[in-house]
Amino acid sequence: MTFNLFLQAGLVFLGVVAGYFVRQSVASRRANSIEQRLKAQTEAARLEAQNIVLNAKTSAASTIEKAQEEERERKAQLNRFEERLLKMQENLERELSSIATREGEVRKGTERVQGLAAEAEKIRTNLSATLEKIAGMSSHEAREKLFVQVAESAKTDLAFSMQKLERERRDEIEKRGVEIITTSLQRYARAHVTELSTSTFILPSEDLKGKIIGREGRNIRTLERLTGVEIVIDEHPEAITISSFDPMRRELARMTLEKLIKDGRIQPAKIEEKVEESKAELARRVQEYGDAAAYELGIVDFPKEVLQVLGRLHFRTSYGQNVLNHSIEMAHIAGMLATELGLRVDIAKKGALVHDIGKAIDHEVQGTHVDIGRKILKKYGVDEDVIRAMEAHHDEYPHAIPEAFIVTTADAISGARPGARRDSLEHYFKRLADLEKIGMSFPGVQTVYALSAGREIRVFVTPEKIDDFAALQLAKDIAHRIQAELRYPGEIKVNVIRELRAVEYAR
Repeated sequence: MTFNLFLQAGLVFLGVVAGYFVRQSVASRRANSIEQRLKAQTEAARLEAQNIVLNAKTSAASTIEKAQEEERERKAQLNRFEERLLKMQENLERELSSIATREGEVRKGTERVQGLAAEAEKIRTNLSATLEKIAGMSSHEAREKLFVQVAESAKTDLAFSMQKLERERRDEIEKRGVEIITTSLQRYARAHVTELSTSTFILPSEDLKGKIIGREGRNIRTLERLTGVEIVIDEHPEAITISSFDPMRRELARMTLEKLIKDGRIQPAKIEEKVEESKAELARRVQEYGDAAAYELGIVDFPKEVLQVLGRLHFRTSYGQNVLNHSIEMAHIAGMLATELGLRVDIAKKGALVHDIGKAIDHEVQGTHVDIGRKILKKYGVDEDVIRAMEAHHDEYPHAIPEAFIVTTADAISGARPGARRDSLEHYFKRLADLEKIGMSFPGVQTVYALSAGREIRVFVTPEKIDDFAALQLAKDIAHRIQAELRYPGEIKVNVIRELRAVEYAR
């Protein structure tokens, strides 16, 4: 058994030794194989490097050749450019030489001209002295005398020229003004209802007259006291007459009567109740009238209080013309005039609308309606330009802004156009007679005619007594006299006509 063990151990040792040598042999062969591959790769890398170097040398040679070629071309270009510069320098030197030569010639010519000018001035001085010696007066005296002679000889031509210039200017201004005013009137027209001092109230039954009078006249006295009107009974069947110069009071009385008749109970206590209801309703209507007027004109920034006062103008009249309607019409006309003239339309329209707002206040308030209107507008913070535009329409204040002239013109147009206002026939004839009387009061006047409802007068003068200059002055004097002595809406045109007729007969 021990032998077996030694045998097995020897076999193991032999196996280990044999494995070692086999492993060494395999490792040697593997190393030889790697070394061969490395040699092959090294040779391949060397050949590739040689090729790269060769290619680089070829490329560098090509680049150097190309750079040398470009260098040769640049040198050739520089040579050509240098040649051109040399030629330009030669030309410039020749031009400078030529300029210097011409400059010398110009200098000599200037000196020669200066010498001639000095010689001419000397000759002119000698000639002027000789002429003054011959004429016996200085040049200044001769000039003054010549001016006087020319002025005398041209005096007639100057008169005709001045007259023609003034006529053309006046005709042009009148033509343009007529166009603007006519356009404005054609674009706007409003019907005017004549307001009277009485109103007629139709009763549903004749029996109501007794109820309105009441026992011992208590009802009618209460109604008259609370409304400020006079009620006339038995003048018309089934109707009563409400009399007052204040249209607002008449309207209050009419509304109260309507409410009383609808209620059926007519007694002092009920009358007081219905009067208060009518006042509240009338205040709402007044506000609506003011709002409607502003809405119609496109005005949105007036205070509510101003519109409330403005609405009261619906119940005011001026020469039979409703003041609110007149103000609305004025505002439309003023807006169109301002548009035509390129002025501020909003200022013109607002100034025209509130120009008579002072008339809405009762007579207990002191001051003219213009002053009252200014105070109202200032109190409620209306634009200062609007106040300036409205305050001058009766010439109580200066026309501070151009829109003030527009408001004044629109007032004259609205108040003076046919049918706008009532005027007594006697007053109309008196104004025509006064116009003709003023025209006839000047010396040299033959005949005077008042035309166009007193808007124009034609004055015929004696040509032997009145020349062209005197005719111009006469027209101005008559116009000033009319302005000073007469009151009239709008303007009056004064035409002075000087006609010289030469008549001869062929026999």
